[in-house]
Amino acid sequence: MRRIQRRIALLAVPALVAGVLVSTGPAGADPTGPKGSAGSGHSLLENIKQAHHVDIKLAGADMLDKVAAAGFDIEHGLKRVPDGIEGEVVVTADELTKLKSMGVQLLDDNTRFKWSEKADGGLKGPAGPKAKPPAPGGPPATDPALATVRIARADWFTTKGQGFLYVEARTTEGQQTNPIVGMQLENNSGKGTPFEFARTMSRFVDSGQYMFHRNLFKLDTRPSEIRVTSSTGGVTTGVVSDWLENAPSPLTEKPGYKSDFVDGYRHPQQLFARAKEIAQQYPGIAEIVYLPNQTNGYQRKAQATIGGTGQSAVVVSSAAWGHEGGNDVTVEFVNRSGANLPLAVEVTGKAVRVLLAKDASGALSSTATQVAEALRTQSQGLIDRSHPYRTNAGTGIVAPTEGPVALTDFLDQKRVGAPEGEVPRGPVTIPVLRIGKHRDGKKPGVLIQAQDHAREWVPATTSLESAERLVHNYKTDKETKNIVDNTDVFFILSNNPDGANYSFYNFASQRKNMTNHCADSAADPANRNSWGVDLNRNYRVGSAQDGYSGGSSVCTSGTYQGPEKLSEPESKNIIWLVEKYKNIKFMMSVHSNGGQLFWQPGAYIADGRITTPRPPLGDEAFYWQSASRILGQVKAHRETVVTPENVGGSSDVLYSSAGNVREDLYHTYGIYAFGWEVGGSIYNPATGNWQGGSFQPAWDGNPELVSGHAETMEYANGIMEMFRVAADWGKDKKKPTSDLVPGNGKYQGPVNVHFETNEPATIYYTTDGSRPTLESPRYAATEFREPGQVFHVTETTTFNWFSVDSAGNIEKGYDPTKNDKRNNYRTATIKIETKKK
Repeated sequence: MRRIQRRIALLAVPALVAGVLVSTGPAGADPTGPKGSAGSGHSLLENIKQAHHVDIKLAGADMLDKVAAAGFDIEHGLKRVPDGIEGEVVVTADELTKLKSMGVQLLDDNTRFKWSEKADGGLKGPAGPKAKPPAPGGPPATDPALATVRIARADWFTTKGQGFLYVEARTTEGQQTNPIVGMQLENNSGKGTPFEFARTMSRFVDSGQYMFHRNLFKLDTRPSEIRVTSSTGGVTTGVVSDWLENAPSPLTEKPGYKSDFVDGYRHPQQLFARAKEIAQQYPGIAEIVYLPNQTNGYQRKAQATIGGTGQSAVVVSSAAWGHEGGNDVTVEFVNRSGANLPLAVEVTGKAVRVLLAKDASGALSSTATQVAEALRTQSQGLIDRSHPYRTNAGTGIVAPTEGPVALTDFLDQKRVGAPEGEVPRGPVTIPVLRIGKHRDGKKPGVLIQAQDHAREWVPATTSLESAERLVHNYKTDKETKNIVDNTDVFFILSNNPDGANYSFYNFASQRKNMTNHCADSAADPANRNSWGVDLNRNYRVGSAQDGYSGGSSVCTSGTYQGPEKLSEPESKNIIWLVEKYKNIKFMMSVHSNGGQLFWQPGAYIADGRITTPRPPLGDEAFYWQSASRILGQVKAHRETVVTPENVGGSSDVLYSSAGNVREDLYHTYGIYAFGWEVGGSIYNPATGNWQGGSFQPAWDGNPELVSGHAETMEYANGIMEMFRVAADWGKDKKKPTSDLVPGNGKYQGPVNVHFETNEPATIYYTTDGSRPTLESPRYAATEFREPGQVFHVTETTTFNWFSVDSAGNIEKGYDPTKNDKRNNYRTATIKIETKKK
């Protein structure tokens, strides 16, 4: 018996179509009230002096890692294109020159990738042997065991009055680079109509590995079938499926249902205060759980770089936090009259005077290295770190200052547009809002984690809106009562409060937390907006420390992984929570922006594109089923479609993100862990393009395109549906059923068989006559993002198997751990009869 790959259309799938990139909006727009004024579709990220918003193209994942490691922040707004990755970056002229020197290509309207909407009439590249195409709906022209083309997905969806077809197909010749294999797609105009509208599909390669060919284009009429032909001769047909076309009405459309509670962006203090109020107002169904590891806090040491940036420069940092006295420290470099004077330090209160040395001729002779050492050892504990500027040797002679230089932590909270009020300094204890009628560990737990990345404001409002809907509708809405009575929900409304405050009050583009792990070479205050750890790169599975791509060891990189795994209190808290509350079975890490919904695998080793383990086919199917439910509710609000190409394993649809939280929770604890990039592209019928979002869209922006308020409401719909998925999962006691197709029987010659299940389920099977166990082979996908494999049976074979659904129910009550006499597993014999000569 040999295995072959199954040829059918699946449900749906990866990257964003080319969108209209949104320009950076002006500073000064108020993001905090219900009436943000930045203007429709504009980001509230501040303009950086002499910086430009630039659209770029990277050759692939390796270049993405190198550019991120160099300190460029391009982790969102990325989309895969056939020959690389497109993204956005804000850079100065000097930084732009550096980017170009690294091989990064600049894009404009003419060079950005766009899906072709024109029929080109034929394949490009060398033609191979022609296979006779099958009739629409008919059997394949050749034995499927020899097929060189497979359709993985063929999905139809509508949005804003326009229909789209997305197709993904593979060829066994696709890994070739010379010649490049072409794929041609044809579609019909409905059942019984001929194939037409030939288009060439784009070949998608990632990290040097062929992934598939794909295409997305507009159509006036929904096709029922497609046909894909390879330039090497392979041909196959597939049935078109619907994507998010039949979602039920959201809860918000029910009479009397309360929603739209959040009227503007919320900083962490407001989020946490409201969480505590909810627990106080609804004690019967809500409480606060405090996470044990305090954050570093919205605080920094006071600093100054004295003497420019050359060999004579000295970087000085206070021992005390700025707000605890560091901001009161002054440092002065003093020139005295005379000769042969030693280097000395005088301290009066918080004033530090460095008396510079002089040589025999009366010339100043103290080097930056010497001054730095004197400050460290003779400042009576006022100065903690003192060193030459960055990588300088510090050999230059230090010049006197024009009076005392005041140290500062730069946390002046005067960014234009920031909300009023003093941010509490010092470590923060993060509260978790827990909602559920039965909080005894017997109901399935759902963890909603928002704002790992500080600048992502919509995830926090989306999560708060979901919490408000639960408590306000519990007594009046049957579906909400079902959720609260049958789940145990944990909301972390901001998992990065320090960074979020820094985003609100100092530097809106802040991504990481505020902990500075940088060595002297990067610890000067000019780098302060680049310090911190990317919390979603700080976990243990598929980490950068283990060789996976997408995490950086450079402390100023936007994807800095931290000095070690779980180095940060914020990531330690997540592990503490799921270990303490073992009923947590679902998790959603809510991010922005991009419009992807994804799961495992989330990372790969670039050399060979070796991913973390892929979920079993049953788990993958459950993820897809849940995603369809969740995204259907998002679409119901204002027809925002998270396109099928943006759903699946995150390393397949987005990029490799080493050490992310989802990998750790799924592989270590068996939690169904989703990642969500809310605020994806929206089709604009006026322009015929897909318009991208931003991290902080104007709250009352264009409600049909880019709006913080609209995103909050529609993605809260999706989170509510995730709660219903968990409630259904918790009540699922029904055993799955499965079949071998075709089944038991006699066959004249070789036959192709495969397994089918009535719901997402994992199948364990044997073909050697033994009883199946949990150690037996698992029925696998043909290839990633494809359905189950097909077995090409050439001799009589008996299959023994059982299936297990996502809730752990086993078919027919079979116990694979016990060798009892019932042996009530499934069995089928494929008997191959040999013709007599």
